[in-house]
Formats: sequence, C-alpha cells, structure tokens
Amino acid sequence: MTSSAALTAPIGVGIIGLSASGGWAAQAHLPALRAVPGFEVRALSASSSASAKAAGETYGIPLSFGSAEELARRDEVDLVVVAVKVPYHRELTLAALEAGKMVFCEWPLGNGLAEAEELAAVAQAQGIRTFVGLQARSAPPVRYLRDLIAEGYVGEVLSTSVIASGLGWGAEFPPGGEYLLDRGNGATLLTIPFGHTIDALTMALGEFTGLTAVLATRRRQVRNGATGAFAPMTAADQIAVGGVLEGGAVASVHFRGGRSRATNFHWEINGTDGDLLITGGSGHLQFGQAFVHGAHGDDTAPTELPVPASYSALPRLDRAGTEIWHPVAHAYGQIRADLTVGTHVVPDFVHAARRHRFLDRIQRAAAAP
Repeated sequence: MTSSAALTAPIGVGIIGLSASGGWAAQAHLPALRAVPGFEVRALSASSSASAKAAGETYGIPLSFGSAEELARRDEVDLVVVAVKVPYHRELTLAALEAGKMVFCEWPLGNGLAEAEELAAVAQAQGIRTFVGLQARSAPPVRYLRDLIAEGYVGEVLSTSVIASGLGWGAEFPPGGEYLLDRGNGATLLTIPFGHTIDALTMALGEFTGLTAVLATRRRQVRNGATGAFAPMTAADQIAVGGVLEGGAVASVHFRGGRSRATNFHWEINGTDGDLLITGGSGHLQFGQAFVHGAHGDDTAPTELPVPASYSALPRLDRAGTEIWHPVAHAYGQIRADLTVGTHVVPDFVHAARRHRFLDRIQRAAAAP
C-alpha cells in the first residue's frame, strides 16, 4: 500500500497456519484481527490445498492456498502472519519476505539465535516492516505496570523477583505435545513463557547488565496424559536467572515446569517508596490474565490497582481483558497505529533477534563451568 492509502485502506492479511482443527492461529490471531478495525483477513494457507479449503470454509475466508508462497504472492495480501510451529518459522517467513510483504511472525522468531539474526538481516536489507509476537508487552496490565514505575510509584527500583509456572513441561503432556519436550524444536519453557515474560520485565525495568543462570531438566521422562505412555524430555523444566538490571536493581527470576499447588505467577517490584505486585494463574504473561497490586507511602499492604479503561482502546473486545487473545488484539491495534503514523511501538525482527541473543546468553551462562 502507498503511505496515503495506508491511512484509510484496510490492511489485507494472509495467515499461514490457520487450520479448521484449531491451533494458536485460530484461537488468537483470527479473533484478534476481527476485533481490531482496519484489518481484513483475506487469505490463508495450510499444509495442503484440501486442509486450506476446509479452513477457508470454516472461517469464511475467501482465498485459501496449499502453500505459503502462493499466499505471499497475492496482491490482496499486505501483511503475512506466520503462526506455525517454530521449526517452520524461518522457511515460511523468508517466503513472505522474498515476496516483499510485511510479516508478523509468532515468537520465538526462529529456532535459535542464528535463524533469528538471519531473518532480521533479510528484512532490514529489503526495508520491510516486520513485527514479532511478543504481545505480553501489549497487554494492558503490563503497560499500566510499566507506566506506574516510570511515574515513580515505587520510587527508585531496588529489586524485582519473579516466580512462575509454565503449565507445560511438567509431569504430563497433552496429546500432540511431544513437540514441546524436545529442546531442539525451539519451543521450550525458556523460549515461550520465560521469553515472553522476560521481554515484559525488561520493557518495564530495563535490560540485564550482568547475570548468572541455571537450566536443569529435573523430569527426564514425562507421561502422555491420554495414553499413559512415557516420552523423553530434553527441554529444561527449571530456569533460575539472577542478575543486575540497568539502573542497578537486583533481579531474580525462577520458572519451573508444570503447575504449582501454591504460587503460579508472582512478580514483585520493590522500591524506595513503594511496592508493586502482578499476579496471575501461570507464567504465560503473554495471555494478559494478570492483576496489578500496589502499596506506597503510608500504605501498609498492597491493594488491587484496576487497570484504567484508557489502556484498552478496542471497543470490540467482548470481555474486559480476560481472553488469551486480547493481548494479541492490542498488539494488532498498535501495529495499525505504527503503519498509519509511522511509529515503531510493536517489536520488530531486530528486537526479536536481540531477545534471542539474551536467551542465548542465559544458555551460555548456564553451561559455563
């Protein structure tokens, strides 16, 4: 689209990986796109022409293709959304970039640092706008928390602590969940819930300047919840990272696989003048299902700080921020604004590569003698 047309014309979207049988594209991207004015889902591609046709009929999408290349070449498509398993991100994202299309790729951007840096370099060389699905930073509770800190609610930040559960990577896995157990697939406790949450933490408090890390796989055999059969797990189910943030605050972050009978998400920020706390049902902060509490000045205990309505400018959302796709919708709202007025609020592939470098840094620190 030309810059003038972008001010008024809908952005035509093609989704790679939208299946009639469900999945993240159907659960999150499709309802999010339909909730945000200025987008039209015009095309989809799936693993075969037959499955693409079935998805098109299920969701009422006019164009369906059996390959990503066909989708990316269509003039009706301005923005390609890559919502497939991590090992396929590189191949399908490159197809979209080679067609000159803007790309929104799910997080993690690639299967490891090298792939992420390659995709960022290709997009930069071609001057193509890109976006990555680190939507925790778009969730209203996280943006509100960031602003409270910036406005001095806690004074100078002294320390921050996170303890969280990944839900997956525990004693059992659901049918089809074997893919997440193999660290070679790039979809792990480290890359998914930890990666999303650490991106939000650093947005609010600054990057790590120094760190130590422990990665451990405490459960090496886990059970299929449907069949009872056991499968090997090589992905870490325990992640402990400690370090110092920009500005000097001390940070401690512990993610563990499965679900705790006690605490499943507790993020505390302690300062010279107050304290903030964000809680939720799991370490998947990218789902946005979190609550902000605070205490400062003469307060003796934290109380809930409801997120102001101004943090949600999407009137089509059917419930007040409780659906897991709502942060994705907020990200798309920010993308629409970025493309309309030329801002760069939503993280791009360069940011994604930077976050991959941080995860690689954690792995190297954990492997050090």
